[in-house]
Amino acid sequence: MKISGQMNVFTIRKKIVLASKLMGIILVLSYVFSTRLPLSADVSLIIWLIFVAALICAVDLWMARFISKPVSELNEAAGRMANLDFSHLCKVSGRDEFGELSHSLNIMAQNLQDAFGALEHANRKLEQDVEQKKRLLSERRELADSLSHEMKTPLGVIQAYTEGLQDETEEAKRQHYYEVIIKETERMSCLITTLLDLSALESGAAGLHPERFEFVEFLETVAGRLLVDAPDADFNLQYELPELPAYVNADKGRMEQVLNNLIVNAKRNVRPGGILKLSLTEREGMLDFFIYNQGQPIPQENLPKIWTKFYRDKNAKYSGSGLGLAIVAQILSMHHLKYGASNRQDGVTFYFSIPSIK
Repeated sequence: MKISGQMNVFTIRKKIVLASKLMGIILVLSYVFSTRLPLSADVSLIIWLIFVAALICAVDLWMARFISKPVSELNEAAGRMANLDFSHLCKVSGRDEFGELSHSLNIMAQNLQDAFGALEHANRKLEQDVEQKKRLLSERRELADSLSHEMKTPLGVIQAYTEGLQDETEEAKRQHYYEVIIKETERMSCLITTLLDLSALESGAAGLHPERFEFVEFLETVAGRLLVDAPDADFNLQYELPELPAYVNADKGRMEQVLNNLIVNAKRNVRPGGILKLSLTEREGMLDFFIYNQGQPIPQENLPKIWTKFYRDKNAKYSGSGLGLAIVAQILSMHHLKYGASNRQDGVTFYFSIPSIK
């Protein structure tokens, strides 16, 4: 859940602004009132100072009730989640940023609980076979290690930024902290969903559902959504597609994942103003798909590693989950299709081949 860009009367900022204005008005009015009392100037000043002290205490209690206490509870919740304890939900409620942040943390905790539950259910199913059980134990260990490693960083960021809210008084920085925390929760949710999908494919819990469909128009639709209609495009798009229809027999949804991941990968790695070329050619009953991005080549020794889970190129200009190409490899392998990647002098080409049918 994203914090709404429109401010309403329930936001922390407006609460503080209204409280500060009200306090200023009360101070002015109380001072005027105290000077008009039928008392000496010294006595009136003492009465006014006592009133100011009481007002400060009241404001302090209000700040503790509406700001410090929710921040402490959010910090405790983030700390529990950083230790992978999702058994207790955050109880902060309200229609302000704290309430929205609490709701986002609770949704994330529930999603993670569901994800681990689904993973355990899949694992119990595989344990029915002795040979599968041996493979399963290895996969569980790898998955648990990967999840622990990948989630500690965003959970640590959430905890650090939540702790920072306790001492930060500048509204702009506080708003930035909210945005960072919500971005990290969304990143973890996406990571969990993607990793579970990959795990289901690898374990056989998710199978393929082949169907006959026209591949040229299908490719145009997917590429058009990701490349042609992109408002922030900073590359020179080139493409080469067959003029006649070409049909394939494959899982259409999974092939869309393959094209999505390969196109997004090329789009992210193309240099500003560089060439991004997409081509589909026919030869001897095969359709050869190529996507080239002009940019930083992949070190030759790392080319075999790019298809593995959580691999990230240290020289890449963006930081992804490291799962996109692993899913591409798994889906293409399940279709028994040839695929790969190769360096060119000024960029990288990814490719795969799929049989065409009548």
